[in-house]
Amino acid sequence: MTTDALVLDTAAQDLLFREARTANTFTEEPVSDEQIQAIYELVKFGPTALNQQPLRVVLVRSAEARERLVQHLSDGNKAKTAAAPLTAILAVDNEFHEELPTLFPHFPQAKDAFFSERPAREASAQMNGALQAGYFIIGVRAAGLAAGPMTGYDAEGINKEFFADGEHSVLAVVNIGKPGENAWYPRSPRLAYDQVVTTV
Repeated sequence: MTTDALVLDTAAQDLLFREARTANTFTEEPVSDEQIQAIYELVKFGPTALNQQPLRVVLVRSAEARERLVQHLSDGNKAKTAAAPLTAILAVDNEFHEELPTLFPHFPQAKDAFFSERPAREASAQMNGALQAGYFIIGVRAAGLAAGPMTGYDAEGINKEFFADGEHSVLAVVNIGKPGENAWYPRSPRLAYDQVVTTV
């Protein structure tokens, strides 16, 4: 079996990947700040280019903030987000380069050498923020919770609503909690190894 080639035990493989699914319903069990902090403290070690850390997480807890968010979601995402125990807005900081002298100390000049222009920063923030968002979802699963990531929303509306300073941009919206009744859609197919991997 190919699983024999992995160091991670089968139960952990299932928890993080094979049995994990995007949840569409959740129980009312709350998700604590301590759980989210534990997730972050784990996934912050995921690799990024030049150790840049553009991901920013906004936890939407108040009813007022939830209403402000839901109005910008596509119709299919509104009800499940309104009912989720916790929703996180994953965004990127387009001024992440200001932290590079601390985060990448052996080449502090990277801040100006690579990212002096806003378009270059935005492109890099999107790429590396997406990597961090993927790590975040795996971290949610590692905490025994389910994630419901969504990109069906009015990005401009969310940015104006939550990031009016223009320095941050929404990347994804993720519902988080214990899966509820009928939480899963049927598992969609995946491409086979030979369809994806080639050797040159």
